[in-house]
Amino acid sequence: MQSLPRTIIRGLIIIAVLIAAGFLLKKWGIGGGILNEAWIDANIRQNGASGGVMFLAIGGAFIAVGFPRQGVSFLAGFAFGLVTGTLLAVIATTIGCIVTFSFSRFLARRWIASKFSERIAKADDFFKANTFAATLLIRFLPLGSNLVTNLVAGVSKAGAVAFVGGSGLGYIPQSFIFALLGSGISLEPGLRISLSVVLFLASAALGFYLYRKYRREGSAAFD
Repeated sequence: MQSLPRTIIRGLIIIAVLIAAGFLLKKWGIGGGILNEAWIDANIRQNGASGGVMFLAIGGAFIAVGFPRQGVSFLAGFAFGLVTGTLLAVIATTIGCIVTFSFSRFLARRWIASKFSERIAKADDFFKANTFAATLLIRFLPLGSNLVTNLVAGVSKAGAVAFVGGSGLGYIPQSFIFALLGSGISLEPGLRISLSVVLFLASAALGFYLYRKYRREGSAAFD
């Protein structure tokens, strides 16, 4: 597992990249202006429930193949605002988690087991006491490979319901922080972007504290 200073630096770099991308998207769009704020307004924001369903489908698919959950949360906040964006980001990320976990457990168990044998042994040790609490702790951490965690957990002895439940609840803090960041592109940028950075730093410190405490009392996984 990375050190706290290194994680903070990586996180701040990701935040800076997302902010720059958000303002570029707002001003010029991407793909020659095909995807810009006007397109988002017409196809997502002003499209009611179908716009939300579209985002969940696309976001869930992106998460399932390894797109960073922070990026999905940022886009959700940019497109839907803080509250709705956070909710949709958590649901989309959980959908992606379920897809990847199920793929690993039911379709690719042998291949995943051969590729991540050491991590699976650690994961079994990590999850054995309380799968829900261990998963919740992993999701509180600000960075890390969501894809690898889902693949490894699928082959481990983690209970599916406890793992998905712990993931869904544990996704909330980081989803909120990055949805807040995304919403700041269009509304109160100084306040919202600054607050998201402060919350990210606080969550990183808390996540590392809880993780190290758990390691002292148990064992380490996903190192």
